[in-house]
Amino acid sequence: MDGFPFAATTPVSIGRVGLRARDARALAAFYADILGFQEMESNDGAIALGAGGRTLLEIAEDRFAEPDNPREAGLFHTAFLLPDRTDLARWALFARDRNMQIEGASDHLVSEALYLSDPEGNGIEIYADRDPESWTKNEDGIAMATERLDFSSLLSTLPAGDKGWQGAPENTVIGHVHLRVGDPKTAEAWWHEAQGFETMTRYGSQAVFLATGGYHHHIGANSWRSAGAGKRNPHRAGLSWLELKSRTATAGMEFADPWGTVIRVSPAS
Repeated sequence: MDGFPFAATTPVSIGRVGLRARDARALAAFYADILGFQEMESNDGAIALGAGGRTLLEIAEDRFAEPDNPREAGLFHTAFLLPDRTDLARWALFARDRNMQIEGASDHLVSEALYLSDPEGNGIEIYADRDPESWTKNEDGIAMATERLDFSSLLSTLPAGDKGWQGAPENTVIGHVHLRVGDPKTAEAWWHEAQGFETMTRYGSQAVFLATGGYHHHIGANSWRSAGAGKRNPHRAGLSWLELKSRTATAGMEFADPWGTVIRVSPAS
């Protein structure tokens, strides 16, 4: 994984995310447009998209799916990690020039991020990490926060005459997936026991962040809007599954978390 962000070099990392869509072609066009993802494959209504010859997102069509419900368990956001801060600056200018509806812009101390949603309501984070050597720890673990993004500082990284956003760089990965759950404490225990993840930090009792290999988080789980949620309705659009890439797995496995979210584990290539 030479040249890839730290998040992708850990013992377990995020591989792909699968979405169930009411209109797969329209959703795929959106991701191709706003991120410059390439269509890798299309079969039986399922469209694979990615960057650098690697699939990151698979969108399967179900025209009869019910719309996602943000108060149920499911996807809070998929976080696409760009290789460096300059890439994020390029995307920020691209979003500004396209008048995109940005829902948030945050400095998390360990990273800088911009937030939006796709046409079917799936959350998206576009982010770049700060150097892991600059991350600090507090009594809760890795110090993270939600502060206002300093656009002036971010855009100052762009060299004169920069060509701007040219689509997702080839080393773009899914850095983390943030889930809506009914109870973060239950989610935390499941990720410890079923996947061997470590708790990196918590936001009170409403959110927990977990990872392997010292990353700030590969998985987030919050109950900000979904407290007390039960099993996810499998007929809803939105998150269908997420894939973990494991350096110790020798065969593919499939799990379901306490809310029925499908977690696939595949050997890392």
